[in-house]
Amino acid sequence: MKATETKLKGCFIIEPTVFEDDRGYFFESYNENKLKEILGYTPNFVQDNQSKSAYGVVRGLHMQAGEHAQAKLVRVVEGAVIDVAVDVRPGSETYGQSVAVELSASNKKQLFIPRGFLHGFSVISDTAIFFYKCDNGYNKESEDGLNPLDTNLGIDWQIPESQIILSQKDKEAQSFKEYKSKKS
Repeated sequence: MKATETKLKGCFIIEPTVFEDDRGYFFESYNENKLKEILGYTPNFVQDNQSKSAYGVVRGLHMQAGEHAQAKLVRVVEGAVIDVAVDVRPGSETYGQSVAVELSASNKKQLFIPRGFLHGFSVISDTAIFFYKCDNGYNKESEDGLNPLDTNLGIDWQIPESQIILSQKDKEAQSFKEYKSKKS
């Protein structure tokens, strides 16, 4: 397993060791001891989530705030996505910065996103099945998020704007400027 820390401290791209032969392939998608070596601690994952989406869907940018904040380990089981994490940790040197990584069934990469980050993804294949582990349960009252198309974030979702499909909730989500003003 190879881990590369992104420019956002604590956010890692994880590439498993894949064993392939004429029968197919095998890899460890999760190994607690190896993740502890990478992170310096062991996240206590308590919930797994999975979604299926069509080309052009952008989900996010979402997070759980406060005591219900979640770290996530995300991967794609089928298809391909552009996965995005945005650092909104108060006092962070990279506050407001983002990282985007292509995750796909073929590259088998994963992204570990620590607590205090917004998260979202866009589907760049016909469909994608997205899977993620969370270290805290969902709490509706702790939801927070930003409009993923806010130009101040500068995120390239790699989907033509005319083909982007957003939920009504994400269309109406606050801008980064509004988010920052509430937090100051």
